[in-house]
Amino acid sequence: MKNKQGISSFQRAKNYAFLLLKFRLRSEKEIRERLKRKKFEAETVKAVLGFLRENGFVDDRAFAKAWAESRLKKPFGLKRISRELLSKGIPGEIIESRLEEIKKGYSEEGIILNLAKERLKKSGGIDPRKAKQRVYGYLIRRGFSMGKVIEALNQL
Repeated sequence: MKNKQGISSFQRAKNYAFLLLKFRLRSEKEIRERLKRKKFEAETVKAVLGFLRENGFVDDRAFAKAWAESRLKKPFGLKRISRELLSKGIPGEIIESRLEEIKKGYSEEGIILNLAKERLKKSGGIDPRKAKQRVYGYLIRRGFSMGKVIEALNQL
């Protein structure tokens, strides 16, 4: 079906998908949801995703790798990265393989310890116990494992 300018809905959907991809990589699920939100028909969405996949514009493995690397720089914990990738529609096996790769050169304990030290310095003159509780909450929200956070706080 063509609009007033003679552009097919496939072409409009493809153009919109490229606009989304211009800003950052996206998962297949993200593009599908955004196209549906723009009220493109299911057949058009399927065709556009097929085109994007075949031509290498959408690749959930590449997306998972880029997303995980960007989130590690923040730094976020592996649990949070895993949750975020799941919410973006990345299959579990891709997430697992990505996290296994990350774990090879990743010291969660060291990162937690450094973040905890920084946050405790910023806590100023408040009660040390309350400061540790706040740091604990901060680190848990960032997706670090509870046991390692407690261990790091006990070291301080």
